[in-house]
This record gives sequence, structure tokens and C-alpha cells, in this order.
Amino acid sequence: MIEIPSDLHPDIAPLVFLLGDWAGAGVFDFPGAEKCNFGQEVTFRHDGRPFLEYTSHTWVLDGDGNKVRPLESESGFWRVDGDRKVEVVMTRDSGVIEIWYGELAENKPQIDLATDAVARIASADEYSGGKRLFGYVKGDLMWVGEKATPSVPLRPYMSAHLKKVVSPAEWIKDIKDLPDDGIAFFK
Repeated sequence: MIEIPSDLHPDIAPLVFLLGDWAGAGVFDFPGAEKCNFGQEVTFRHDGRPFLEYTSHTWVLDGDGNKVRPLESESGFWRVDGDRKVEVVMTRDSGVIEIWYGELAENKPQIDLATDAVARIASADEYSGGKRLFGYVKGDLMWVGEKATPSVPLRPYMSAHLKKVVSPAEWIKDIKDLPDDGIAFFK
């Protein structure tokens, strides 16, 4: 069940399923780059204003699942207008700034986004736009990203399956109703 924090601005209530810290793994595959598995940590936070603050860090994983090196980092802000349209401004460590527009699906926690504007510094890799689909599926956050450059048409390049990271304070809330000896839990 998704709880709505009491201090969440009402405009972003449709994005409540994104709130929190998420971690997981995915696959990166784009022409001209080495295909790899990656780890990811994502955070969606709010401070009472009408937007979510977003950060994402990914890193290449070796065959044993160990971090090898950073892959991509991005940060930004997510908003929802009165018609359930999603607006995102995002900055990437590679020197790219994007404006994304999309919409929330009807009756399910899913967001479909596409770039509207892309700006990049001269040293950034070629990039002309993208699409992303985010979905909350059985308590997990899943997403797939598509990317286009002047020489590569729009195509999937990254996808990940993320689990909610729960703090020990949350665990305590879940176990306070257990019997003192804990044995009844396993019966």
C-alpha cells in the first residue's frame, strides 16, 4: 500500500508511488558503447513544495555484481500539472540538460515521458532525444529508456528493476506487533 505523506504538496500526489530510495540493477546497450549490466540507486524526495527532487546514480557491474566504475548520474525535478501531465527538468553528468513531458496512465502508477528539449555542452556525447517509461509493479519500480542521436534512431538503451530501500525505522514499524519471543512469527 502506498501512503501519502501529510506534508506532500497536493499537486504531486499522483507521483507518490515514486517517493523514496530505490536500488537495483539493469542492462545498458547502445551502439558505440560497451554493453553491460549496471547497478542503480534512485531517490525521489519532496520538501512540501509542488515538485519531487530526483537523483540517480548508475555504475557498471562486473560478472559478480561488484561496482567497476560510474556509468551515468542525473538529477532533476518532477512536477504534475492540473491535467495529470508530467513535467521533468533533468541534468546529466555528461553535460546534457533535458526537458521531458509526459503523462500519467489512467488507473495505474505508470508514467510515459519524451524529451521536448535537449541542450548539451560541446564535449558531451551526441544526443538528440529520448523516451522513458516508469511503472510501479508489485511494489517495485521498473523503467526503460530509449535514446536517439543524429546517427542512431530512437532505440531502447537502458532498463532497470528497482526495489524500495527500507530504513531500519520502517522495519521497526512492521515488527512491533510481533510477540516478544518472535517464535509465533515462524509458526
